[in-house]
Amino acid sequence: MTASNVGAAFRNAAGLGADAVLVTERCADPLYRRSVRVSMGTVLQVPWTRLPVWHEAARLLHDHGFEIAALALDDAAVPLPDYARTRPERVALVLGTEGDGLGRQALSAADRTVVIPMLHGVDSLNVAATSAVALYALQNTAGDVAGES
Repeated sequence: MTASNVGAAFRNAAGLGADAVLVTERCADPLYRRSVRVSMGTVLQVPWTRLPVWHEAARLLHDHGFEIAALALDDAAVPLPDYARTRPERVALVLGTEGDGLGRQALSAADRTVVIPMLHGVDSLNVAATSAVALYALQNTAGDVAGES
């Protein structure tokens, strides 16, 4: 994820109530000056950490009671409004890069695949916009939300 998108995702996480942001080794540095600027300083407010490789990260998240929900285009994906209505208490959202989306390992680590229903032939949103929509949909339901960039 680019520095601008990382900053925007952190700003969304702060404004929409995520408990933390978890980033992978492929993600731009949240402390890079462009990330900090775009986030309006929220990268210094929202707790965050880097995840280990996916097989280890999935185990850690599951051990702490999180369901892993990957936002991705998939015919079998659950529409976000349906997922939000029935979501478990603790959710770790997984977001991919623009263009490539999520890698095979991230998708295989997910317990659920979730999609934002779109209209007029548009298949997806920018990753920062996706984080905002997903967090907003989940913010009024009980439990913890951890967003991943």
